[in-house]
Amino acid sequence: MRISEVARCGSRNSPPAGSVPARHPHEAAHRNSRAHAEGAEENTVSHLTDLPADLPVPEDDGAAAHLPGRPVPDVELPDTTGGTVALHDLGEGRSIVYCYPLTGRPDTDLPEGWNTIPGARGCTSEACDFRDHHDDLKAAGVTHVFGLSSQDTAYQQEVVDRLRLPFPMLSDTGFRLSALLGLPTFRADGVPLYKRITLVIRDGVIEHVFYPVFPPNTHAQQVLEWLRDEG
Repeated sequence: MRISEVARCGSRNSPPAGSVPARHPHEAAHRNSRAHAEGAEENTVSHLTDLPADLPVPEDDGAAAHLPGRPVPDVELPDTTGGTVALHDLGEGRSIVYCYPLTGRPDTDLPEGWNTIPGARGCTSEACDFRDHHDDLKAAGVTHVFGLSSQDTAYQQEVVDRLRLPFPMLSDTGFRLSALLGLPTFRADGVPLYKRITLVIRDGVIEHVFYPVFPPNTHAQQVLEWLRDEG
């Protein structure tokens, strides 16, 4: 697939509900080392936390305008602690659920044209920012912090362990939350992925939405600033 073809796939309506392809969503990160041999350094994940200076900025396409004030649907998702999380029953206080497309690994390559897709690059740096400001978020009144993506828990567990994340990841391989809430998605290499979006949930209702998210490497600080302003 050409880079231009990948970039055009970042639409709000993909994937349609129930149309997840047979390929596992995290296949996009398992391209082995052939890109190295071909000299495609754009796809090489060597510095996962370093963001290129010329990353395209995602535009607000209105895909999240319907979310504030919506009740969180009755859905439970598996997490990296081995349990499940009922997003509609998180208890009192605010919870942060940041959805992201795909976290890279040091020994694998990202999907073709990843840096050219607005909002795609930066999942590792975003996770690190939430890690580094986790205590600050808690001090600001946050009860729970979750990352959420369409990779399975085994894939996510490697990320949690390697980055030493103090919060769990939620796995939504079937895009259940997207189907129930209309969360925006896109495709890379034909694989559906979540767009980067953060939900602030309070008492079972989506209180606030951050969308689009940019830059990802300081997003936790953006959330923290909002929390402090809201009180």
